[in-house]
Amino acid sequence: MDISRDGFAPVAAALAADRWCVADGLLTAAQTGDLGEECAAQHSRGAMRVAATGSSHSAGRLRGDVTEWFDALAPTAAQAVFVAGIDALMRSLNRALMLTMVESESHYAVYAIGTGYVPHVDRLRDSDERVVSAVFYLNDQWLEDEGGALRLHLARNVTCDIFPRAGTLALFMSSDILHEVLPATRTRMSIACWMRQRPRHR
Repeated sequence: MDISRDGFAPVAAALAADRWCVADGLLTAAQTGDLGEECAAQHSRGAMRVAATGSSHSAGRLRGDVTEWFDALAPTAAQAVFVAGIDALMRSLNRALMLTMVESESHYAVYAIGTGYVPHVDRLRDSDERVVSAVFYLNDQWLEDEGGALRLHLARNVTCDIFPRAGTLALFMSSDILHEVLPATRTRMSIACWMRQRPRHR
């Protein structure tokens, strides 16, 4: 589906029916390129840190990416455009699906060649704040034989691979969809984002 042509309604319908979807058109090619250049520059400067997992934020071998969180109070110009698009989508999903999301959080993620992320779900055990997960890809001219897919585990022996091509937006319900990142033969860049509600249960 193409958000720039069809709007957010098909996204909401797909999430309601299937709990996941893939969309294009959240940003223009130029806006996506700006984010990709910024992510690559931050990585080259060594500004990113080894990613952690779980509510304890422990580093380990479960994932192989390095990350840099967006500053919610002072995003860069490129980041602000992305956040505005996500916030507009979040408001639309709230209306269509009767959700109560109030904010988003995002970070750049860079996976080195041969690294990935083991199967997991995004909602933490001790928090119900994450409602919808989003992954936005920044890689120009990605080929399927380069690997690096986001693999969604949808049912027993049923998976879907989403390849990390620039401008592709993968969305899924944070509590429902088991997913993993497969290793790639080239460096893989993306933005990981979560649309969040206020905590209901502890």
